[in-house]
Amino acid sequence: MHTTFSGLLTERDWKRHISHTFDLPPGATRLTIRLRFEPAEVDGVQNMLCLTLFDPAGFRGAGHRGGAQHDVTIDAAQATPGYLAGPLPAGQWDAVIDTHMIMPGVPCRYTLEVATSGTLVEARVPAPPVAGGRIRGRGWYRGDLHAHTIHSDADWDIPDLLGAARARGLDFVTITDHNTIAHLDGIEHLTTDDLLVMGGMELTTFWGHALSLGTRRWIDWRIRAGERTMPQIAAEIAAEGGLFVIAHPLSPGDPQCTGCDWRYVEMMPGVAPAVEVWNGLWDGDSNNEAALALWYEWLNWGLRIVATAGTDAHGPAPAEVQPGFNVVHATRRDEVSILRAVARGRLYLSCGPLLELTGECGGTSAMIGDVLPCGAATIRARWRDVPANARLRLLTDGSPLSEDAVPPEGERSWEIAEGAMRWCVAEVRGANGALLAVTNPIYSGEPKP
Repeated sequence: MHTTFSGLLTERDWKRHISHTFDLPPGATRLTIRLRFEPAEVDGVQNMLCLTLFDPAGFRGAGHRGGAQHDVTIDAAQATPGYLAGPLPAGQWDAVIDTHMIMPGVPCRYTLEVATSGTLVEARVPAPPVAGGRIRGRGWYRGDLHAHTIHSDADWDIPDLLGAARARGLDFVTITDHNTIAHLDGIEHLTTDDLLVMGGMELTTFWGHALSLGTRRWIDWRIRAGERTMPQIAAEIAAEGGLFVIAHPLSPGDPQCTGCDWRYVEMMPGVAPAVEVWNGLWDGDSNNEAALALWYEWLNWGLRIVATAGTDAHGPAPAEVQPGFNVVHATRRDEVSILRAVARGRLYLSCGPLLELTGECGGTSAMIGDVLPCGAATIRARWRDVPANARLRLLTDGSPLSEDAVPPEGERSWEIAEGAMRWCVAEVRGANGALLAVTNPIYSGEPKP
């Protein structure tokens, strides 16, 4: 079988899902697809057309990556990164072109070639189950909740990502490739005694990105008016036992970073339980300072939403580059326990320093994520590995209660008067004002229902 589709797209076709159905004959053992389009860019901005593939049973892979030519090969034993290997069922398939960016002014012409062969391919034999690494008990675990591999648009494969995580001394790393689950194949075999490997995907939609953490099934990211909404997707992830996180909400969007800024008004933050306020480097291009301020505003609305960090790593970085990581207090070092602790707000975000916050009132003790039942409270911070000339701030309801230069290691306490706070966080900032660490809140009032 050999089928060719072609078309001419303009800016009116931007942010569409263009279906190309074809019938796969019985006996086909290898499928090849080639998408080509031109021009690759207009006025210095790249057009971005990606592929999502469905077989008669459902999702079969996606290639969310740049470039004006996408080549896909799938057979029983192997597949192009982003796609799922396995037998090729006869019947109707669908190759969907997702038009993330079509620049105005110059029409975009594409061809989509689909071909099959009957070459005998030996089916892949699944690897036998292996131990998933030693389960460690209660403690603080440092790791990444947002990273990419060659299964979407990154420059490194899974072993390279895991090697970089080990080199940084991380306890866990989460692989969240764009709009696919191909990277999750065999993920249960990757955890070792020194590194927990967690899974999910980044829902890279036309109007915002979100993380689906802890899920294994493909989550349909395609928002369709009157048919599928972001609140429905968030509910679906929760029903799967996953954690929904709004990613880099105030990043620059189109045309430089297609869909990177969060535009879902009904999810600002709506039912979102968490938001990534620290994406990559603090002073990078994700507007992290504005995202932090937005989170503080949401907390002042009375929303107990959790803040997270993610490197959003797409390739190697020098050792001196220090993105933000999540330092999570979990009952065990496994995926379920880590994500349950994140959902409870039991984490602080840091590019290096240790920063812990505790509280006490009326004989009740609290840590980050907890609620103190009385108004008057004693709040304590403990820090370590803080650089010279750094400053410690305690914020109550988003306003600095105090700010002082601190030594590399120390402790401090504050007495909070009755009714003086609904929530508080601690920050450590460098001499230049850049954030080095921030806690999730300790709250005052009624426990979260």
